[in-house]
Amino acid sequence: MLKLRKILLCNYPYYLIFIIVIIISLIRLNIPKVSQYDNNTKQVIGTITAIKEKDKQVTLTIKNKEKLLATYYLNKINTKYKLGDKIKVIGEFKEPKSQKTKNLFDYKKYLYRQNIFYTIKVEKIILIKKNSNPYYFIKQSIINHFNKNAYLNTFIIGDKNYIDSNIKKSYQENGISHLFAISGMHITLLVSIIEKILLKLKVKENTRFKIIMSILIFYLLLVGLSPSILRGVLFYFLFKLNSIYYFYIKPVNLFLLIVSFSLLVNPYYIYDVGFQYSYLISLSLICLSKSIQSNNYFISLLKVSFVSFIVSIPITLYNFYQLNLMSIFYNLIFVPLISIIIFPFTLIVVLIKPLEPIYNLLIFLLENLSLLISKISLGKLVFYKLPLIIYIIYFLIVLLYIFRNKKEYIFLLLLILFIHYLYPFINNEDYINFIDVGQGDSLLIHYQNKNIMIDTGGSLTNQGNLSNNTIIPLLKSYGVNKIHYLILTHGDADHMGEASNIVNNLKIETVILNCGSYNNMEKELIKQLNKKNIEYYTCINKLNVKDIKLYFLNQKDYKNENDNSNVIYTKIYNKTYLFMGDAGVEVENDIIDNYELNSIDYLKVGHHGSPTSSGKKFIETINPKYSIISVGENNKYGHPNGSVLENLNNSKIYRTDQAGSIIFKIKNDKLKIETCTP
Repeated sequence: MLKLRKILLCNYPYYLIFIIVIIISLIRLNIPKVSQYDNNTKQVIGTITAIKEKDKQVTLTIKNKEKLLATYYLNKINTKYKLGDKIKVIGEFKEPKSQKTKNLFDYKKYLYRQNIFYTIKVEKIILIKKNSNPYYFIKQSIINHFNKNAYLNTFIIGDKNYIDSNIKKSYQENGISHLFAISGMHITLLVSIIEKILLKLKVKENTRFKIIMSILIFYLLLVGLSPSILRGVLFYFLFKLNSIYYFYIKPVNLFLLIVSFSLLVNPYYIYDVGFQYSYLISLSLICLSKSIQSNNYFISLLKVSFVSFIVSIPITLYNFYQLNLMSIFYNLIFVPLISIIIFPFTLIVVLIKPLEPIYNLLIFLLENLSLLISKISLGKLVFYKLPLIIYIIYFLIVLLYIFRNKKEYIFLLLLILFIHYLYPFINNEDYINFIDVGQGDSLLIHYQNKNIMIDTGGSLTNQGNLSNNTIIPLLKSYGVNKIHYLILTHGDADHMGEASNIVNNLKIETVILNCGSYNNMEKELIKQLNKKNIEYYTCINKLNVKDIKLYFLNQKDYKNENDNSNVIYTKIYNKTYLFMGDAGVEVENDIIDNYELNSIDYLKVGHHGSPTSSGKKFIETINPKYSIISVGENNKYGHPNGSVLENLNNSKIYRTDQAGSIIFKIKNDKLKIETCTP
């Protein structure tokens, strides 16, 4: 026993175990995973292990040889299935698509790391056998009991899918989204409640430990092996074991064991942002525990919030390109609110359902407080996405601060952070980014630190989805925190459907609208601009931006939304550009009659390559060297049309459906074209 204690008190075995596990994990991560299915598969029999329902769309996670995601709409398949049901799914097997826009979340990689290689577009589902597994019965009963209550699902079983996307976005903006992931804090509160009940019943310590561990293991299996929950359970297990048997193992060594075990369970946890936050912050609080202790709860909380913010900087910058300096103080409000009031009350509501209306009132106050605070721009800083090596340097400085506890490392970190923030202003690279927005148009011109966005893409349904998931994160990754000019070619949803959400979520200096009458979407936007005191102009001739001029060539009212499109001509570094919006052949003929536009260098093709635009006479006259077509993959309109491609045959054609986002990088008067082909 003495020999064992001596070994346990030594640091080297823990370091050795950790290094071995890291090596094993790297080997496992580099072993390619291959699916047992292919695109020719038409049906599968499997067990439902998870069900997600949102906006009438249902996604079933099915387990057979491997996990699959099966998606259908309730208006097509009305039958509701339950966890544990064995079903036959007939449909189209598809490989998830890789990201076609630089710096954005890659859904295909995300699924790959969960061993999901195919999704199924469901045509038919046949129930083979109803669930008979007690585990799934208990989990389904809990879900039914919660009745889609967003926060009961969030805090008890870790399912955040029922929280409104705008609310979730506000939590992220405020730097408090970590409070809604089941983690060590929730496990500690749960354990303390159970501990108090068992103490009242005079249960002995060893027995209490066994009972609590049994409950935690069942809970871990119930909610799934998420990294943060696994960490919380392992922390309790090892720290309690250390305390009961007086092993006196250093907390940091216990931490190394926990990390090692987690990576042995699943090496792909290393890519999980929750894992990164959870483990790095935990390590910092363990190593810096003495410096953050205080008799005053709020001073201690402020120190914890500050340390957590500092050490999480590399993770936040790499994944979200934005820091909210005020989140240090926002946590002083939200941590007590959630940990002392809302989460404990969640556990009470689970047992006493009639109290749910009071709980919902608390949630209403929480959500509206978060939405209100998220509108505060003070402290929000956007950072250009730099090469990986910069974030590794950030990470190494953070580790030095954690292990050496010297303030000099904080100052060094903040100095690099300041230089990083200034990078877009000192980098002399200009660019034009034709953003892949599916069947629509959106492009960003960045010229001498001025940002001009022409159109936003979008649709009549799911407004806000495209800008929240693509446009806004992309702009942040380029360090863009302001749009100086938002130019909308016309009022169709695929050109301005995201304008309202972008105006709400980004700083917009000036908006430019086209000539002619306005539809309801444009009128609603004008109301919004007036309310926010944003300048807007209509039917202009010319726009001066630094030393370039944008000429608006279409001043006539054609009594047609597409033909009323703003058509924009400009010259940047002696290269000519023409952006056609959705203008048709009649507009094209008027333009070549009124302007001399021979030998255009770069043409943004009109109306996504529709045969109503890009007439032969027009294309022969302007004779573009390069043609860019913004178009959705496999779109229902058949764009781009074959006749248009034939008219453009003498130019080099780039299409967003094939190449993804297309970026013109201009540096030292030289232009380089990059694509994001998946």
